[in-house]
Parts: sequence; C-alpha cells; structure tokens
Amino acid sequence: MKFSGPVESQRLSLLLEMAISREAQMWKAHVPKIQPNQDVAISPKQRDEVIQWLAKLKYQFHLYPETLALAISLLDRFLAVVKARPKYLNCIAISCFFLAAKTIEEDERIPVLKVLARDSFCGCSPAEIRRMEKIILDKLNWDLHMATPLDFLHIFHAVAVSNRPQLLSILPKLSPSQHVAALTKQLLHCMACYQLLQFKGSMLALAIVSLELEKLLPDWLALIIELLQKAQMDSAQLIHCRELVAHHLSTLQSSLLPNPVYVYSPLQHTLVTCNRGAFKCQPSSVPGPGFSKDNGRPEVPVTATAALYQRLPAPSGCKQASAKRKVEEMEVDDFYDGIKRLYNEDAAPECCQLHCFTAPVYRKPSSMSKSSHQSCGCFRFPSQLTPPV
Repeated sequence: MKFSGPVESQRLSLLLEMAISREAQMWKAHVPKIQPNQDVAISPKQRDEVIQWLAKLKYQFHLYPETLALAISLLDRFLAVVKARPKYLNCIAISCFFLAAKTIEEDERIPVLKVLARDSFCGCSPAEIRRMEKIILDKLNWDLHMATPLDFLHIFHAVAVSNRPQLLSILPKLSPSQHVAALTKQLLHCMACYQLLQFKGSMLALAIVSLELEKLLPDWLALIIELLQKAQMDSAQLIHCRELVAHHLSTLQSSLLPNPVYVYSPLQHTLVTCNRGAFKCQPSSVPGPGFSKDNGRPEVPVTATAALYQRLPAPSGCKQASAKRKVEEMEVDDFYDGIKRLYNEDAAPECCQLHCFTAPVYRKPSSMSKSSHQSCGCFRFPSQLTPPV
C-alpha cells in the first residue's frame, strides 16, 4: 500500500471507521474472575494458559498470526456470553482455533480435523469438536466477521507511516512490514493476558503502537492524539492501557537471554549461542507454559533449525558473531510473509489493497467456496453469513 496521496488516506480512514463500527457491535467486556471453586468457572489463569497453548498450535501447524488473533477473539466472545466449565475449555479453544483457520487460511493450509484433534492432544474427538463448533456458531449468531486487535494494529501502523513518512528512514534496517511483524509478536503476547481484556482491541493496538512511536519520533504525541480522535477513544483509558501493556511487555523482554549472540550454521541447521564457552544442546520452545503429552497438551515441535545451544563455562575461545539481527528477523518470518503485501513489498495488484484489510467471515465446513481474484488471490467475502436451513 502506498503511503502518500489523498486516495490512500481516504482508504485508511474508511477501513478504520468500518473496524470501529464493527467492534462497537461485537465487543463486550469480559474479565474472568478468580473463583474459590475452580470447577465452577474458568479462571483467568486457565484462560491465559489455553491461549498460550493455541499459540503453540499456530507454530506447530504453520498458520498465520491473523488466525491466532481471530481464534482468541472468538474464544473471548464466546466466554463473554456463555458460562462454561473448565473441563470444556480445551474443546472450546480448539473449536475456535479450527473456525479461525477455516476463516483465514487457504484451503490447502487448513488442518485436517482428525489430524488437528490427534496432534493437538486436546482430549476431544473430531465429532466433539464439530458439535462444539455448532454451539459456538449458534451463540455468536453465525457471525465471525469481527475486527480483531491485529486488524487495528495494521491500520494504525499504516496511518502512522502515511502521516509520518520519516518513519521509513528511522526504522533500523527494517522494512515497514518487518516492523509491523515485530509489533504483531508483542500484540499476540498481550492478548494472552487477562488483565488487558478490559480494553477493546483497538485500544490495545493503539497502546502498542504509541509505545513504539514514542521510541522513534519526537512528535509522537501529536500523531497519537490524531489517531485517538479518529478512533473516538478516551485518553485516560489509553494512558491506563499503555501502563499495563508496558509492564506486560517488560516480562517478555526479561524472559530473553541476557545479551546473547547467535551463530547460524547452514550445514548443520542449528542456532548456536556463543560467548567464549562450550556448548550444550537444548531444544527451543515457544513462550508459554511447558505443555506436554502428559498433561494433554503438545510441546512445540522441535525442528532441525530450532536447536538452541546454551553456553557453559569453559576456557575454549569462540569467535564472537554478529548475527543477532538475522535471527530476530527469522523469528518474525511467519508474520512477515502475510504482511508485506500490505505495504506493496510483494507487488500486490491494486485490486487487493482495500479488500485484504477487511475481516473475513466464516465458511461452512461442508462448502468452502469463495469468490477470489484469480490474479492476486485476495478474497471478497460477503458481509453476513446466513446459517443453513
């Protein structure tokens, strides 16, 4: 997408207006409360853990971040209208994940239900997942067309780059799509925090964008006030949300190794941490609790390129490498591929510039038909889905 000109600004304003309107219709504040009896209602900790589990499934099945964002939004929407017991939480979560995959992903990337039920270790049969899908769709009125926090993040970032072109030169060796991919990682981390459920997705996205712009632009406040007015948000709520987001993101930063240096060996397909010491092999994992087959949830699959070596005290010398930035870019590759078309970095045709922003709606499991532009692969979805007779 081009970042200058009145036409592009009007498109962004229209997209933001449509997303705000859709969010106002769909959003309902829901913060799970701590119950003395854990078997009666889903606790905040259980909600966060199941979202971290879904994040692992996203990596395991190589799905888009938009799929995870929609799955989390569907889960929270459902839990806001239905008082579910914790024993059904896994089935609800995996059903929302499957609905989101069928809504966002291409047909060839949608996991086979039998494989998803088996490899996710959700403890549900395919028939149980189908029944839960029907319950979720009935409670949500068969309408999965909703604006997720990730949709707002894309819009706010595009508006910021459009109004402040100097951002392109300030970004440290990052393209706009790589930059928004890094912000996407932060957003998905925040969506797994129940304390931030009190804020709308648009507020959460703007808080993350504002914290990032504060580091890059001297006049960041004027731009945030402009976005605040366009989104019709309360400044006091934004300040509160910024504080909670900053605190939550600090836990993400503190969980990283202190000043590690990584070396990529293309022949051995390994990542090595190097600091004048010997090496010890240890499999990597996605941020989140250590789920395993023992407790019914999967470990993140360890690929050949995901072997992470940690240093041990030893006198042997090791040449310091400077490939940390390369590894950081590798971490956001799965986000980057789905975003670069948004910024005209993949030569996307003009016809998909507007429609790629719009949120899709659910496609029936039995008929996955959709109208698509043969030239660019973007989709035009109907604004409403009518349940089958």
